[in-house]
Amino acid sequence: MYAVVKTGGKQYRVTPGDVVQVEKLDGNAGDAVEFSEVLAIVDEGKLTVGNPRIENARVVGEIVTQKRDRKILVFKSKRRKGYRKMRGHRQFVTEVKIGEISM
Repeated sequence: MYAVVKTGGKQYRVTPGDVVQVEKLDGNAGDAVEFSEVLAIVDEGKLTVGNPRIENARVVGEIVTQKRDRKILVFKSKRRKGYRKMRGHRQFVTEVKIGEISM
């Protein structure tokens, strides 16, 4: 059984027991989190697709950690002008352990 949930403007395929990194959610480690925007559920080969989401479906999980993702480098330059600028960015992410998928 797996589900497709939408959070933080992205879609994730999750199964019970998975640990996924999503955009930062409010809460501390150990808090429960619920994803109510479930787009699709596959259970024993039976596909249920929402329009745009499945009513009364939810995915429940638990926050494992709040942390920051790896650093990405943002580099700007203009040719032949000697202009160069380098910046780094680390996005805040939340690791969530998926517990239950229900309809």
